Amino acid sequence: MKNHIDTILVQSGNRTDAVTGAISPAIQLSTAYEHKGIGQSTGFDYSRTGNPTRAILEDTLAKLEEGQRALAFSSGMAAIQAVLNLFSTGDELIVSQDLYGGSYRLFLQFEKQYGIKFHFIDIRDESRVMEKLNGRTKAIFLETPTNPLMNEISISSVSSIAKEYKLLLIVDNTFYTPILQKPITAGADIVVHSATKYLGGHNDVLAGAVIVKSEELGEKLFIIQNSIGAVLSPFDSWLLLRGMKTLSLRMARHEENARDISEYLVNHDCVTDVLYTGKGGMLSFRISREEWVGPFLQKLKVITFAESLGGVESFITYPATQTHSDIPETERNRLGICNRLLRFSVGIEHVDDIIRDLENVFNQLKGEVLING
Repeated sequence: MKNHIDTILVQSGNRTDAVTGAISPAIQLSTAYEHKGIGQSTGFDYSRTGNPTRAILEDTLAKLEEGQRALAFSSGMAAIQAVLNLFSTGDELIVSQDLYGGSYRLFLQFEKQYGIKFHFIDIRDESRVMEKLNGRTKAIFLETPTNPLMNEISISSVSSIAKEYKLLLIVDNTFYTPILQKPITAGADIVVHSATKYLGGHNDVLAGAVIVKSEELGEKLFIIQNSIGAVLSPFDSWLLLRGMKTLSLRMARHEENARDISEYLVNHDCVTDVLYTGKGGMLSFRISREEWVGPFLQKLKVITFAESLGGVESFITYPATQTHSDIPETERNRLGICNRLLRFSVGIEHVDDIIRDLENVFNQLKGEVLING
C-alpha cells in the first residue's frame, strides 16, 4: 500500500543512510567514485551521470508524479530542452498558444536551428488540434493552467487524441504541482517542471525536472541528459528536497489566499478582469488603466514586483516586459496578454496584509486621478 503524497513529501530522503541513520540526507559532493575492480561499480561512477543526493530527489519526484523515472536538471528550461532533443528535423509539435514566454522563445530557436515545426494553437479546441495533425506530428505540448492567462486544458481529452495518433503528450505541471494534478495518471507521457517555483518554494534554488511514464522514455532522456550535462548539483538537489517537504502545506495556504484575493479583485473598480481557475496560488488580472501599471508596481510594499512565481513570498510580474517580452506585441495582444495584464503569484503571508497592500496602492492611484483630473 503506497503512502499519501503528504507522507511521501515529508519522508523524502529519510532512511537513506543506514550507517548513521541521518534523517536529512547527506549532500554527496564527490564527483568521482571508487571502483574496486573492472566492472565493479557501486552504481555511481561520475557525478554528471549519477549522484547519490540527486538520486534521492529523482526517486521522490517519480513517486510524486506516479511516473516510472525522474531526472533532475539545472533549470526548468534545461528540462524542456532535453525533452525537445527527442525530436528530429522535420518533426512537428502542437503546442499551447498561451504559454510561458521562455518556452515560446526556445521553441522558435529549435524551429530556426533544427527545422522542428511548432504549431501554436488553442488546444482546448479539438477541431484546431485535428487541423494541425499530419504524418510528421510527433507530440503535443501543453501547459494547464496556461501561463499567464490561466486557461485549463483537459489532459485526459488531449490524451485520447495523442493515443489515437501515437503522439507523445508532454505536460508542464509547474503551476498546479502533483498536489493538485498528476498528468501521468491522466494520460500524459512526460511531465516537466520548473522546480524553481512551487516545488522548491523558497526562491533560493534554480532547478528543473522531467518525469516519464515509461522506462523506455526515461532511458532516452537519461542519455540526452548525460550527454548534455545540465544536471542539478548535489547542494541544489538537497535544497529542493528540503523545500518539497512543506509543499502540501504551502499549496493549501497559497490556494486559500488566492481565493480570497481573487474575490477581492473581482469586486474592485480598479480591475477589469480576474483570471483564476479556483485552484492553486496563481492568478492574473487586468488593471483598468495602462498608465497605472508602472506606479502600481512601484508603490507595493508587501508584494514584490519580481519575475518568478511559486515562492512563499507574493510576487507580481508584468508579462509584457518580463516573462513574455519575446512574444511580438501583436501576438500578445491577440492572445490577451495586453499591457494591462499582471500575473500574481500569491504568497503565504497573512491574506489581510496582502489585500491591504493592494488596497493602499489602488487608493493612491485613484487619489492621483482625482487630483490631476
